[in-house]
Amino acid sequence: MAHVTYFKLGEMLVKEGLLSQEQLDRAILVQKKEGGRIGEILIKLDIVKESDLAYVLGKQLNIPYSTFTSGLLNPAADQGLEELIPQELALRNIVLPLSRTINSLTCAIFDPLDLTLLDNLRKLTNCEIIPVIATRTDILQAVKDFYGKTNLLKNAVEQSYGLADIAVETEARVDTTLSMDRLAAMAEEAPVIKLVDLIIRQAIDERASDIHIEPGRNKIRLRYRIDGKLYDIPPPAKHLSLAIVSRIKILACLDIAEKRLPQDGAFMVRLEDRTIDLRVSVIPTIYGEKVVMRILDRSQVALDFSSLGFEPKQAEEFRKAITSPYGLVLLTGPTGSGKTTTLYAALNEIRDSTKNITTVEDPVEYRLDGINQVQVKPEIGLTFASALRAFLRQDPNVILVGEIRDLETAEICIRAALTGHLVLSTLHTNDAPSAISRLIDIGIEPYLLMPLLLVVAQRLVRRLCQDCKEAYEPSKEQLAELSIKADLLYRPKGCAKCNQIGYKGRMTIIEIMAVNSKMRELMGKKASYQELRRAAIESGMETLFQNGIRKAAKSLTSLEEIFSKTLGME
Repeated sequence: MAHVTYFKLGEMLVKEGLLSQEQLDRAILVQKKEGGRIGEILIKLDIVKESDLAYVLGKQLNIPYSTFTSGLLNPAADQGLEELIPQELALRNIVLPLSRTINSLTCAIFDPLDLTLLDNLRKLTNCEIIPVIATRTDILQAVKDFYGKTNLLKNAVEQSYGLADIAVETEARVDTTLSMDRLAAMAEEAPVIKLVDLIIRQAIDERASDIHIEPGRNKIRLRYRIDGKLYDIPPPAKHLSLAIVSRIKILACLDIAEKRLPQDGAFMVRLEDRTIDLRVSVIPTIYGEKVVMRILDRSQVALDFSSLGFEPKQAEEFRKAITSPYGLVLLTGPTGSGKTTTLYAALNEIRDSTKNITTVEDPVEYRLDGINQVQVKPEIGLTFASALRAFLRQDPNVILVGEIRDLETAEICIRAALTGHLVLSTLHTNDAPSAISRLIDIGIEPYLLMPLLLVVAQRLVRRLCQDCKEAYEPSKEQLAELSIKADLLYRPKGCAKCNQIGYKGRMTIIEIMAVNSKMRELMGKKASYQELRRAAIESGMETLFQNGIRKAAKSLTSLEEIFSKTLGME
């Protein structure tokens, strides 16, 4: 009976035009020799794609087909699904619980013909199983998102405070009225020290950029931001919340007694032969204090243009601007788009003993030898503007300003550029041409913008995992609409090396607007944003979207990533 079913599946694949009769006959011969299921054999022989097989199988069995990117593989919250089907069982059987009613459970399954699995799930959950078809890759990726990145932390947490006497004592005594002496003592106890160390160590090993520790009504939420996305991690027990926050405050030299106001601090950790900076932000919430730790691992940051994602022509334009004796160079983009890293790459490129380079930042993220870096401290009057005024009396060649936030800072930057200094800074705008409009909006007269040399807009996109990326042919509509020149594009698949995510690492997509005589003429006339953008494109500017499509065509990232970062930019 099973062979009849599989043969019908093969016929449907032929009917859908996904394989030829000859390819099906070849797969049937392999099945007769080696056994197994025809679908798995077709995938193994690279005749049919996993997604195509799932689609046709769903069509044949009249079962819905869902994908990870559609957002349909998103389990319902607060239904206890992770307890109904534990993570180990989900990974072993490639199954994901999606939602539960009184006596039924909807599950994503990559093989709905596995009647043994369906029967076991029915007995385990005491629910009627309603299957939804998805690919093995999509289910594994959704399982990772739902259950958290790994159980390593959970196991270590259990070991670190598994002694009953410690757990009972802290749970009974830790509350919002706990004495500061006791809280400080708890923060220095071995289990808490070990736990905080482990949270930081695992985040570094996972290549996380941020650690989020968030208090809830009945539990702590622990999340790592990896390649721009937040992932849930098995959290420690709720009763350790105050002790964990206090331990982090002690490390960052913050006031553990202050719980009503936000606090910022920093500390360093040494891991093997690396020194890693951690920037700490603590804010009060209704359930306690939330902590975010930004991980700044200089050894993981490539301070050269090619590694950041600059095309050779773009690198040449940028290098020409930053080696100019004077002028203003701006980087634009939202928070977290890599602007500061690009600025540090520029400083790394131009620093030498013949130049006096000074920076004013909030905060200083990376420490570079041979550069004078200043941290702003508004509480004592050391602002961007006051620091800049002092810099001009320090005989500088190059000045880096972390961000232009107001008219006063913008005016001093432009004055410095006009009087023979090279000034590098950032703005929060969506693209390069809108930087000019932004400066005019905050009060800069257009004629003062003449020293502007170059504006760079950028976004960070995730790199496809080069070990498991999956090729596919773009449709004729995509080829025509997006001007794609590649015969094949690539999409994420997922493997052990990328934790089944399909992406590993990030890169920039870049838009560079060189300010030429035509642009300066338009600026002097207070031209609109649309006129400036049109002139920049006519002068050869490649937009963020176009640069992203170029990188997707080179199989460095996916179209989905480009659309998610540049949608509406064209």
